[in-house]
Amino acid sequence: MPANLSPEYKAAEAAFRKAREPRERLEWLREMLRTIPKHKGTERLQADIKARIKDLAEELEGPKRAGAHAGPTHVIHPEGAAQIALVGPPNAGKSLLHARLTGSGAHDAPYAFTTQHPSPGMMPYEDVHFQLIDMPAVSAEHPLPWLANTLQTADAALLVVDLCEPACVEQLEDVQATLCAKGITLTERWSASDNAIRNEYASDDDPFAMRLPTLMLANKSDRVSDPEAELAALCELAQLRFPTMTVSASTGRALGELGPWLFRQLGIVRVYTKAPHRPPDRGPPFTLHRGQTVRDLARLVHKDLEQSLRFARVWGHTGFDGQQVGPDHPMADRDIVELHS
Repeated sequence: MPANLSPEYKAAEAAFRKAREPRERLEWLREMLRTIPKHKGTERLQADIKARIKDLAEELEGPKRAGAHAGPTHVIHPEGAAQIALVGPPNAGKSLLHARLTGSGAHDAPYAFTTQHPSPGMMPYEDVHFQLIDMPAVSAEHPLPWLANTLQTADAALLVVDLCEPACVEQLEDVQATLCAKGITLTERWSASDNAIRNEYASDDDPFAMRLPTLMLANKSDRVSDPEAELAALCELAQLRFPTMTVSASTGRALGELGPWLFRQLGIVRVYTKAPHRPPDRGPPFTLHRGQTVRDLARLVHKDLEQSLRFARVWGHTGFDGQQVGPDHPMADRDIVELHS
C-alpha cells in the first residue's frame, strides 16, 4: 500500500535528516511520528520511528532507577569540523590509529573485539579539529544493535583494513554486508554539499537509509615490502572503488596526510567573527561546508540570530573589505564576518 506521506511529515523528515544534534534529532523523530499518516501502508515506518525514538531517548536520558550507574553512551555528540567514524573488521588497528591521531590513549591489543563501545577523540589540523570515533569491529559474528544510531551523526567514514591479513577481502565483504543490513552504505563519492551524499538513498520505504563517504586506510603498510602493489591487488580482488591511503599506525607513516585530505574533500570553510568596531576573534573558527551562507553562520552563532539577521559585513577574498552582504551570501575559507540583526 502506498505510504502517501503528508507534506507535514516530509518537512519533519527533512528537518530530522538535516539536524546534527542528538536531542534535536529526537525532537524531529517525535514530530515525524506525530505527523505521519496512520494507516496500514505506514505501519512498518511507524514502528521504525517508535523504535528509534525509544533507543535515542534511552541513550540521552540514561538510567532512571535510583542509584543506577550510567553505562557507556552509544550516541556521540558531534564536535569539531566534522565527525568521522573509524570502521573496519577485527584486528585492523583502528584503536592504535585513533590513539596516534587524537592522543586519546585508546586501548589497543593483539586480539579481536578489544573496543566494545564508540570512543571519541579530536584530531587537530591547523586551527580546526576533526572528531574521530573509534568504533568496535564491524562483523556479522559480533552484532551491534546500536550501530545505525551511532553512525547517524557521522559525516564520513575511515574504513581501516589490515594490509597483511590474508582474509582481508572476505573481511571487507562482511563489513559492507553488515552495514548494509543496517541501512548504511559506504560510498566512494565525496561531496561538500551538506547532507547530499549521506541522504541520497532515503526513500518513503526507508527514510533512515544513509551513505557515508569513505576513505579506505590500508594499515600496517610497514609490514609489507610493496604496500602500494598490495593495496592495488586488494582493490582489484575486492572490486573496491574507494579513495585509498596506505598508512601505518605503528610508524606513523602518512598519518600527517589525513587532516589535509579530509579538509579538502569535506569542503571545510573556516569563518571568524567580529563585533562592530572591534578586532576579529582569532579563537577557534566556526566551521561550515563549501556553499553554506551567512545565514548558516548565524544559526551556528545562535539559533535566534538566524531569524533576526538583516545583513553582514565580510572581510575576505570574495569582495572588498567590509562589503555589506545579505543572508544568502556564500562563505569562503578564512572569511571574517560581522553579523547585524
